[in-house]
Amino acid sequence: MTEMEHDRLTRVEDRSKSNTHRIESLEKRQDDTEKLVTSVAIIAEKQKDMEGDVKEMKGDVKKLIEKPAKRWEGVVEKVLYTIVGAVVAYLLAKGGF
Repeated sequence: MTEMEHDRLTRVEDRSKSNTHRIESLEKRQDDTEKLVTSVAIIAEKQKDMEGDVKEMKGDVKKLIEKPAKRWEGVVEKVLYTIVGAVVAYLLAKGGF
């Protein structure tokens, strides 16, 4: 083997080692990227589930808010009927009926 062939072979081996190192580094980065993609997919699914839960809770809160309002309307309605009844009874009593 000549010195030129020996130098060339040494350069090829050095390049091979460098390429092997670069490939291993790229494989690690690819693995990390795949883990990240999987994590993002899991987060997206959980967010979707949470969105449904939030919508359900908003509906429940609206129902809870409406309930006292309905009760108040019922109380006001009964008070008005009582007042109207009392006025009518007063007028009837005053008129001698």
